[in-house]
Amino acid sequence: MAKLQPGGRGGAVSLVSLPKIAESPFRELGRRALIGLALLFISTLIVWLDRDSYVDNTAGDGVSLLDALYYSTVTVTTTGYGDITPVEAHARLINILVVTPLRIAFLVLLVGTTIEVLTKEGSRSIADTVWRKRMRNHVVVIGYGTKGRSAVNTLRRHGEPPDKIVVIDHHASSVADANFDGLAAFQGDATRRELLRRAEISKAKQVIICLDRDDSAILTTLTVRQLNPTAGVTVSVREHENVPLVRQSGASSVITSSETVGRLLGLSAVGPELGSIMQDILTGAEGMEVHQRLAEPGEAGQPPSAIQGERVIGLIRNGTLRRFFDQTASKIEIGDELIVLRRAQPPAKDARHILSVFDPDS
Repeated sequence: MAKLQPGGRGGAVSLVSLPKIAESPFRELGRRALIGLALLFISTLIVWLDRDSYVDNTAGDGVSLLDALYYSTVTVTTTGYGDITPVEAHARLINILVVTPLRIAFLVLLVGTTIEVLTKEGSRSIADTVWRKRMRNHVVVIGYGTKGRSAVNTLRRHGEPPDKIVVIDHHASSVADANFDGLAAFQGDATRRELLRRAEISKAKQVIICLDRDDSAILTTLTVRQLNPTAGVTVSVREHENVPLVRQSGASSVITSSETVGRLLGLSAVGPELGSIMQDILTGAEGMEVHQRLAEPGEAGQPPSAIQGERVIGLIRNGTLRRFFDQTASKIEIGDELIVLRRAQPPAKDARHILSVFDPDS
């Protein structure tokens, strides 16, 4: 699949990088050009070593190394002026069995490669255009380190389709990891408006920002919010003192990673079992997990404690969170969203190659 062209300022336009990554087309052209030169060298060597079997019909002064190179060039390119010709039977046989296949290989290599690369570049642009047109109501994850991967895994366990998750990361290795996990990705600086636009940030329903630096997270939040005023923006920061700045930048929710880890460490010190429970809830995939879902029609009118198989710890009504001890949350109503503790569900079926439909080579 088309590999992303990193878009530096004033550089090439960034295209979406889908799961299969291919090498640079210019590197591939260079490699095949060297092979073509090697074929030309072999043909020249054959003629030069057997030069007494050839005749120069124009000058009549024998075949020099330059003449051998000239003959090989016009031969492999099928020009064939006829001024230098093989006269001995074995030389003609060598031309039939060796030089002619070299000529065919040379043409297939250069002409075929040029057409292939041009077609592949066109396919990349088409794939990028098709992908962008169908991207809406998706989730953009900026930063695919440990936090970003964990966020994506949680989204997928809660039913978010992998073809509705887009990753942006500055490192090529992280883009490759995202592609391997079945996700579309862009490589580049997420503070750049053009890169965010190519990820269709204006049509996203959620944006998750988990960068290594708080200042980068704040600037990225500002840029995202300017391009999409309505999406939910969740931001991870390291220091609690930066939370107000991130909120002022437009974040809907801010998670302090260092404080969260510190609190978990403190709870584990107070009681190892308490720390284990919290770790169990936060880890997911096994034991317990927190889940948010829409209340079912049959649950309307019931108290949250009546729900079987789950423990309701809060509900969202008219956009307001009501915790389980809130008197206004004593009865479930139609349209409520329930936040429940439940047994962890098995991971969703791996959809690693779900985006292969966009692969020009597939």
